[in-house]
Amino acid sequence: MKYLKIIISVLTISLFVSCGSHKKTTTRKTSSTNIPKVVKRTPTPIKVQKIEAADVVLNDLKRRKPNLNKSALAYIEEYNDIAILEMISYKIPASITLAQGILESQSGKSRLAVRGNNHFGIKCHKSWKGKRLYHDDDAKQECFRKYDHPLTSFRDHSLFLYDRKRYAALFELRKKDYKGWAKGLKKAGYATDPKYPKKLIALIEIYELYKYDDFENDFHYGGKVVKKSNDRAYKNSYVIVAKGDTLFSIAKSNNITVKRLKWANGLKSNELSIGQKLYVK
Repeated sequence: MKYLKIIISVLTISLFVSCGSHKKTTTRKTSSTNIPKVVKRTPTPIKVQKIEAADVVLNDLKRRKPNLNKSALAYIEEYNDIAILEMISYKIPASITLAQGILESQSGKSRLAVRGNNHFGIKCHKSWKGKRLYHDDDAKQECFRKYDHPLTSFRDHSLFLYDRKRYAALFELRKKDYKGWAKGLKKAGYATDPKYPKKLIALIEIYELYKYDDFENDFHYGGKVVKKSNDRAYKNSYVIVAKGDTLFSIAKSNNITVKRLKWANGLKSNELSIGQKLYVK
């Protein structure tokens, strides 16, 4: 599946910040202003080969419903594996994560997503110590969180829900109750739009996103994980392009594919510049 190795590498080595949890976690403060806490969790072992079945689900959907919105389909293809892995770690249905991503980011094409890698419309709030982007929403020029990579946005979305008591009731729902999650998000104040639940449910059912929720019991992810900021990992895992380097040579020497290398760096072409920084993990 696309990007699986790089995603698992990031999840295993370096994932995210928590602002205080209503569930049992062990935290410690760090010196970074962008990383207030490091959260230690012990997720369960992943059967890597089975995650590729998520692509089978999407390809089947495309075959049966050829007239679906291509931008939404491309978004699902890009991020379904991330949503599944987040579901494994934080028990948030992948269908909900994908539907919120499509709706909040306009399938990755909104200003917040393009300029700030913010796929879930999460505002700064008092606890946020990271980068900021100002955007008109319920009021003019509201403060929204800005990330260095989409993966960071997906992890922050998981932690945003997992760490706040007002969303605690959602985690008591049946694992596949996407309708309960959609209604619960609105009730807990995630969005002000009265039609928010209906919009999420419609997306989930039109694009059959509920099928990705079935993957939760098929994957297991072993070993202890220290979840730090993705940004921190990326800063320490890059190469500087030298004369004669190509995407192929850099990808090969770092044991990743050219497609994953391009995706991790937001590249749309194969052109490189000497001195350019490329993230490789």
